[in-house]
Amino acid sequence: MKHFYIVTNFPKDPDLLVTSQVMEYLTNHGAVCTVRPKNQNPEVDYRYTDPDKIPADTECVIVLGGDGTLMRAAGDIVERQIPILGINTGHLGFLAETDQTTMLPALNALLQDTYQIEHRMMLRGDVYNAGRLMRTKRALNDVVIGRKDGMHLISMDLLVNGAYLNTYRADGLIIATPTGSTGYSLSAGGPIIAPEAALFLVTPLAPHTLNTRGIVLPPESRITVRVNNGRDQTTEHAMAYFDGGDRQGMDTGDYVEIRRADQDVLIVKTRNDSFLDILRRKLQAI
Repeated sequence: MKHFYIVTNFPKDPDLLVTSQVMEYLTNHGAVCTVRPKNQNPEVDYRYTDPDKIPADTECVIVLGGDGTLMRAAGDIVERQIPILGINTGHLGFLAETDQTTMLPALNALLQDTYQIEHRMMLRGDVYNAGRLMRTKRALNDVVIGRKDGMHLISMDLLVNGAYLNTYRADGLIIATPTGSTGYSLSAGGPIIAPEAALFLVTPLAPHTLNTRGIVLPPESRITVRVNNGRDQTTEHAMAYFDGGDRQGMDTGDYVEIRRADQDVLIVKTRNDSFLDILRRKLQAI
């Protein structure tokens, strides 16, 4: 690889010290680097990085930040199908393979073409009101349907491929990818799944029942979550969250259809660590 685009979470690298280190190392070794403009503001069609501003010859996008930065960048550029290397400058990160102490060997692996590409499944969520599509968004980690405000349970129906499965009364419902199994779903008691797997993980969030468990579904599934009436048959107000950032309001009768996105995110691996090695190291840091 010789052409790179750098996406920096500027609050995590305010003086651009890490960004400058990465640029200097790559350019000193004959590479071409472009840095995402600091004054770039999110528009309607992207959350963090405008894919149209990434040069056409870019071979790798290097993301400096935490897991949230990488998720937002991944959602923005997935259609470009450019591999992503994450360098963690935040707190605990499961997505970013390297950090500031190990980034130079990782950059060298990119330059020497001694890396592997890992495919990570993404979700596509279509939110409907009265049968009319309101919004379509993608997510690398999860789609969460929860209450909009107030401390109360909400009632939701879960359907798989159009067939009714269950009604949940809970704080919310998490539909996660294997990558997202180490995120919000993990905090809600869900299992950890190897990220190279392809499946859906359904995890209820604080369900008001003793027998509700998480459900694993095949990647071909079409999952529908429909918002039911609130207490005393009042109109319920809920919210669909995509990777914890983008959101779409939902009311009684609205539903979100979740399926596997057409394209996977391409994550660069420069080390031979297994998922279990990484998991053990990250969990010890918690």
